[in-house]
Amino acid sequence: MTLPWHLYIMALVYLLAGINHFRSPRIYLKIIPPYFPNPKLLNVISGLSEIILAVLLCIPFFSKYAAWGIIALLIAVFPTHVYMYNNEKARMGLPKWILFLRMPLQLVLIYWAFQYTFFQ
Repeated sequence: MTLPWHLYIMALVYLLAGINHFRSPRIYLKIIPPYFPNPKLLNVISGLSEIILAVLLCIPFFSKYAAWGIIALLIAVFPTHVYMYNNEKARMGLPKWILFLRMPLQLVLIYWAFQYTFFQ
């Protein structure tokens, strides 16, 4: 079975994002809401999840399960977008309108991943 080329683009996006969790952890630690315990561990889990899911997207047997995993991950990290929007220190100097647009972008990313959940 051949996977569509755009699935590989999605995999590359998540692979690079996952690697970035380890290259620049401070960025991610700033945006984890303080009510979540152990931000360092959450950053590692999130980064590893993105890397593993990216690899699994490229394996036909696992691709639809990986797409579901990406949807779950995008939902799980959504509180960071709300936190960034509401917290001056977490904004990293970004204008509020950009942070506001990131929230519906999550829905676009979820929809993109959903396209591969039924791929057989």
